[in-house]
Amino acid sequence: MKLGVNIDHIATLRQARGTEYPDVLEAGRICMKAGACGITVHLREDRRHIQDADVYALRAEPSVRLNLEMADCPDIVRIALDVEPDEVCIVPEKRRELTTEGGLDVAGQIRPIGRTVDKLMAAGIQVSLFVNPDARQLKAAADLCVPYVELHTGTFCDASGAAARRELDRLVRAAGTAHDLGLSVNAGHGINLENIRGILRMPHLDTLNIGHSIVAQAVFAGLGRAVKEMLAAMRK
Repeated sequence: MKLGVNIDHIATLRQARGTEYPDVLEAGRICMKAGACGITVHLREDRRHIQDADVYALRAEPSVRLNLEMADCPDIVRIALDVEPDEVCIVPEKRRELTTEGGLDVAGQIRPIGRTVDKLMAAGIQVSLFVNPDARQLKAAADLCVPYVELHTGTFCDASGAAARRELDRLVRAAGTAHDLGLSVNAGHGINLENIRGILRMPHLDTLNIGHSIVAQAVFAGLGRAVKEMLAAMRK
């Protein structure tokens, strides 16, 4: 199992003061050196954290494998086709949300999403769709022939008690369904050192994409150590 590190909130710190630091590119280098398999950034339409220049700089860095999270928005799709990241993860996006609140409605938007998927895959970009643990959405993703889905783990990570157990059961079943459909399974959103033991019950996991909790831990422990701690927890 691999770890992709989302460094959006390195950029959040920078944008809070409009400075040139902390350096997003340097953060990417540190994470890769610490053992991450890749770097994830979400280029949002409102550019609240990651900027276009960050995406281009990360792509130009030989040591970084770049996963670009993006909405199915023409402006962002054009940038993705120009940058040609190693991977794109298409996510839903709302202007007023603090962070991505749920999975794509692939089944309900299969034609427009399918057109974007075709463009990206024709450019040699691997495509993942960020979806809730729902069999209908997984079937729609498989129908689009994407190689990956990323299961939204936020509902489980925010829950407790019986609700958390029910949501984890959904994730476990969804991972199995995705695998049976020929999809590689990634997962992300809200994962931290406290809840990762539950996440690791999910079968067939390829990559966990984790950001906020690693950046938060890095405030106290340093970014490299925070990445290594998460990798150690995953190996257990």
